[in-house]
Amino acid sequence: MDGAALHEVTTRTALALPAVEETRPFGEGSVVHKVAGRMFVLATTLRGVPIVNLKCAPPHGAALVRDHVEVTPGWHMDKRHWITLAPGDGIDETLVEDLVANSYDLVVAGLPRGRRPLDPARRRAEDPAADR
Repeated sequence: MDGAALHEVTTRTALALPAVEETRPFGEGSVVHKVAGRMFVLATTLRGVPIVNLKCAPPHGAALVRDHVEVTPGWHMDKRHWITLAPGDGIDETLVEDLVANSYDLVVAGLPRGRRPLDPARRRAEDPAADR
């Protein structure tokens, strides 16, 4: 996957999730996606190379870093809880979509219940009263 596709798939996937806002707190060169005010994606360019930072559970992140040359510990982030994706042949659309959704889920799970966004599809599965 090339850098333009990496950023496009990341943005498309993030914006399809419930209650996501796109911000540019670091200037025009960087896009941050947040849920309930908490960042779960940073898409930017590092030394001319498009990259994406994502929250990731430490064991999963370590395995990804081990298995993919395009995945490194999070640039300018907590190296245990964030990973950085760079363009390359070892990254495909499905992997990026899964990692963006996983990052979102980790951030949402860390929110107090009252601040978690409602996903209508998930709410039906979790809350039988939602159909009444």
